[in-house]
Amino acid sequence: MQVESLATFAPLRNVILIVMQENLVIVESPAKAKTIEKFLGKDYKVMSSYGHIRDLKKKELSIDVDTLMPDYEVPDEKKKVVSELKKNAKTAKKVWLASDEDREGEAISWHLCEVLELDEKNTNRIVFHEITKPAILEAIEHPRHLNMNLVNAQQARRVLDRLVGFKLSPVLWRKVKPALSAGRVQSVAVRLIVEREREIQNFKSEAYYRVNAVFVIENQDSTKSEIHAELNKRFSNNEEALAFLEQCKNGHFIVSSITKKPLKRTPAPPFTTSTLQQEAARKLGFTVAQTMMVAQRLYEAGRITYMRTDSVNLSGLAINTSKEEITRLYGENYSKVRQYHTNSKGAQEAHEAIRPTYMKTTAIEGTNQEKRLYDLIWKRTAASQMVDAQIEKTTVSISITPESEKNALKDLQFIVVGETMVFDGFLKVYRESKDDDEQDEEESHILPSMHEGEELERHKIVSTERHSMGPNRYTEASLVHKLEELGIGRPSTYAPTISTIQQRGYVQKGDKEGTKREYVVDTLQDSQINSCIKTEMAGADKGKLIPTDIGIVVTDFLLGHFPNIMDYNFTAKIEQDFDKISEGKAEWHKEMLSFYKNFAPEVDSVMNTRSEHKAGERQLGIDPKTNKPVFVKIGRYGPVIQIGTADDEEKPRFSQIPSSKSMETITLEEALELFKLPRTVGQFEGADIIIGTGRFGPYVLHDKKYVSIPKEEDPFTISLNTAIHLIQNKRALEAQRHIKKFEEDENMEVMNGKYGPYILHNGKNYRIPKNFHEKASELTYEQCVDIVKNAPEPKPRRGKKQ
Repeated sequence: MQVESLATFAPLRNVILIVMQENLVIVESPAKAKTIEKFLGKDYKVMSSYGHIRDLKKKELSIDVDTLMPDYEVPDEKKKVVSELKKNAKTAKKVWLASDEDREGEAISWHLCEVLELDEKNTNRIVFHEITKPAILEAIEHPRHLNMNLVNAQQARRVLDRLVGFKLSPVLWRKVKPALSAGRVQSVAVRLIVEREREIQNFKSEAYYRVNAVFVIENQDSTKSEIHAELNKRFSNNEEALAFLEQCKNGHFIVSSITKKPLKRTPAPPFTTSTLQQEAARKLGFTVAQTMMVAQRLYEAGRITYMRTDSVNLSGLAINTSKEEITRLYGENYSKVRQYHTNSKGAQEAHEAIRPTYMKTTAIEGTNQEKRLYDLIWKRTAASQMVDAQIEKTTVSISITPESEKNALKDLQFIVVGETMVFDGFLKVYRESKDDDEQDEEESHILPSMHEGEELERHKIVSTERHSMGPNRYTEASLVHKLEELGIGRPSTYAPTISTIQQRGYVQKGDKEGTKREYVVDTLQDSQINSCIKTEMAGADKGKLIPTDIGIVVTDFLLGHFPNIMDYNFTAKIEQDFDKISEGKAEWHKEMLSFYKNFAPEVDSVMNTRSEHKAGERQLGIDPKTNKPVFVKIGRYGPVIQIGTADDEEKPRFSQIPSSKSMETITLEEALELFKLPRTVGQFEGADIIIGTGRFGPYVLHDKKYVSIPKEEDPFTISLNTAIHLIQNKRALEAQRHIKKFEEDENMEVMNGKYGPYILHNGKNYRIPKNFHEKASELTYEQCVDIVKNAPEPKPRRGKKQ
């Protein structure tokens, strides 16, 4: 009887527990919820909204073109989350909205307020820039209401980006190629990369000759030291360089002056979003997206302050704890309190730089990436609160006196520069990297003791032909720096922008092979001048951002027809307009209507303008064999060469342009060379072997089966033996994939895959339990049937992001 009564009242007991829930705190992520829940008492329940719970409809413009009012919806995948939040919000006495403190976070809180139908009197908005117990409790003590200026700034950005993307993309589909897309910030970022590539292509490199010398000096203890020096002049041709070496044969090399100058180096300020992205790229090799993902995890775990910020300011608490830790670790003479101030306009994304929440925590537990990024943030923060490094810079000038002409070389001198570290200061902890440096700044080196008037012994003098360097291609880090410099985008937009332009195929992060170039090296040693010719790869680049042909064509098209959208100043001005809206100095709706009033007619005009050729199409010349025109253009699957026109009796012939060639620079001769494929190189097992090229690159075709040709092989010269070797290699790999077949059912097969053995049955894959992996080849037909029958239902796939 007692058991029965308990069972009867169990549901009622649960209801009482729900009713008594005092506080509901809503954050964006489960990781953040987990951390915050540790700091609040049993009266608080913390739930996650998993980001935005409401957004513009995915496949529609979702904006009224007359009023520009957005039409938001709760997507299907968020309906369950919303239902749970609603249920808990209704039974809570007080709801706390604790999304991030930037515009995006404010918008998330507003959408929650709207969708959950929260009573504003019982709803508190709390913000904090670090997830620590003191910060959370402080936020609970000082709640505020929603800041609609921040919400409207986010709405303005969302609406503007949707208008530009949805209106420009169809224009690109018609005028350039189907399935393309445009974006307000992304298209401008691609423009930067395209313009840099053209600067590199148009740069005319000039040769010059750089002269270095190695001298020997005897020390007081009778040992000898080498001194490396560089001539203070660069010669424009090889004859001048050789003439100089001739004069040095019998010359005397005298120390003409020694100057010592004290220098100081000052630490860089603590990290902002962009400087963290740049430094993590240089020092740790992280992509911008990777840096933000790892930083997000550190923030949500309470390790660092909020990672989207323009500010270099540190709180008083952070400064004091940094001072204590620096004094403890390195001594009081290393500590120097420094206050930093943010100079960037519209630094709306925060109140403090990125720093560790607790400076006493010098190392953390976590993944290797988390440990490395945390270490970088800790060191940068500590260095910012340390004394300057004191350096003594020594410059030695060495005059050259030829045997016969006393004053012929009076303007030429060899210069030696050395540094002595007087006090390392902040360099004990951290040294900032520079763009395109493989290593940190040069190590300090100490020069041997010398005095004015001392003659040095010449060991050798080397003249090396060098070439002036053009502009560098952008890395992810240097592109972030440029976007920030131009005022384009904000901390939250850099990572998605750089990811998007690569995903869309407008830009690729890759390696440029460069071209072989010879250079001359002349060496004077003893009384002989020896010359030799060496080779180097000019223009080679690794891991840089390179525009694709489609990226170049789309950029040129948008620049030609929508110059405002592509204008750097216009894009930066829009960011300033968003800042005004967030400060309550402008009305977001009026700003958007003003933009759209001019933009909509431009789109209609371009869409309805007829043109003879598609964007990017140009004629290279005439094919001498057929006397037909040869064009380069964007085809359905990318850049192609076309011989002939649609008006000809014969259909035009097409050939895909390989990735090693560019639409902009390909010549008529190179284009015609592509039509030598497909070619038959011989027979194997009674079937022809054909070499061709297609959408996915060059291939070998044999017996209706394709084998990709590796990059190092040239499809125009590949031999029959090499082609057969590629065919046999692919067969061997295929054989390793097929473990076992069954007579009972030809559609049942045990296969070897990337993640281990699996069963393929009627075109579907079924996992084999781990305890059968080692004996997969011994599985019986009955066992396989059993595995297929008892396989769990596959999870529904999420649709692709628009």
